[in-house]
Amino acid sequence: MAFLLTMPSLSPTMESGVISSWSKKVGDFIDVGEVLAEIETDKAVMEFEMVDEGYIRVLLAEAGQELAVGTPIAILADSMDEDITELEARAKSGNGGSPPAAPEAATPPASAPEPPAAPAVSASAASASAPETLPPPPPLPATPPLPAAHPSNGGGGGVSGGDRIRISPYARKLARERQIDPAALQGSGPGGRIVARDVESAAAGGVAAPAAMVTGAMMPGAALPGGAAYEDLPLTMMRKAIARKMAESKASVPHFQLTRKIRAEALLEGRERLKAQFPDFRITVNDIIVKACATALRLHPAVNSQFLGDRVRRFNTVDVAVAVGTGDGLITPVVRGADLKGLVAISQEIKALAAKAKEKKLAPEDYTGGTFTVSNLGMYGVTEFNAIINTPQACILAVSGVVEEPVVENGALAVGRTMNMTLSSDHRVVDGLIAAQFMETLAQMLENPLAMLL
Repeated sequence: MAFLLTMPSLSPTMESGVISSWSKKVGDFIDVGEVLAEIETDKAVMEFEMVDEGYIRVLLAEAGQELAVGTPIAILADSMDEDITELEARAKSGNGGSPPAAPEAATPPASAPEPPAAPAVSASAASASAPETLPPPPPLPATPPLPAAHPSNGGGGGVSGGDRIRISPYARKLARERQIDPAALQGSGPGGRIVARDVESAAAGGVAAPAAMVTGAMMPGAALPGGAAYEDLPLTMMRKAIARKMAESKASVPHFQLTRKIRAEALLEGRERLKAQFPDFRITVNDIIVKACATALRLHPAVNSQFLGDRVRRFNTVDVAVAVGTGDGLITPVVRGADLKGLVAISQEIKALAAKAKEKKLAPEDYTGGTFTVSNLGMYGVTEFNAIINTPQACILAVSGVVEEPVVENGALAVGRTMNMTLSSDHRVVDGLIAAQFMETLAQMLENPLAMLL
């Protein structure tokens, strides 16, 4: 019996997804457990494994296309002869128009499918990008017609190797229609593959997107009224999620901050002793801070909480989220039961989670359910900053770098090594006194690391 396959929800926060690539083509039989597609969510690129089986009759979306969760993406059937007319009509209705032809179809569609609706933007962003405020784009440079797709130039799937161009069939068609040279584009799909959104981005700027764009080079020929050059970069799924969540947190959560300066000599000396005694484990200052936070949270359970609208949830476990940069944005993988783990276990787990995050291979259970977050920018020379709460958590700790500065010791000036820590708290859950008591305990543990053993 034929059935519609829809865009799955692969993470708790996923509202839409981008099909990075199809692993099967029309006519293939796919079995339970086989991967149908790679889908980019707001957190990672994940494999979509089948829980049913059948022949792929129609693929309703192109690689690079963003679709809302629940949108039809394929039609499967028990055989290639089964009537799927009714399902095709339902898919057409669900997509708001005729579905695009599958990438493997022998005859390409007469025109490109309608792009997905643009996400809502703030008033300031809308005014900045309103077409009436910008001059018309410059004319496209003369570009000779692109050669027909051929295995030597990446046609039929963008296989890499030699001087081949990794590009999806639909992206190649769009590039040909818009007179954009794929060789000038920087692919954002898996393995650097050029997908439809890369071509659309280049077309929106009026010129092909050169590789220099990745390094922040400005688009030639594009200028604001004042003469400043600019480029428009499409939001990734992760950046959309960050923008939405941070705006909601800042607008709806009554933040307050407490900053505590600590003496860092004992912390740094302890880390150097560990490094000398256990060189294979590479314990970092951040590992020690995560352990100290976990221990302090056990002593101050009110900080280890979440605000849930009509109630406060206080946790019996201490699961510390650690902010990790991915190049695409920040994500916060979670060290679970951090108060019960030693420094070596915490260090190894953070390194493993950070590696998965940078490869976009985190599973939902790796980054959901944290009870407290640590964000450390000290390695970049930052001396103090305020972090936005990672809702629904009640608190986040911003850790700055160690600096040398004058301090008073026994009534005399001396050179000391200090570090600022700022706790952002949700005032609906944590009062100033509770936050101050937590910071006092944390400072004692970092200024005297042996206190964590008590």
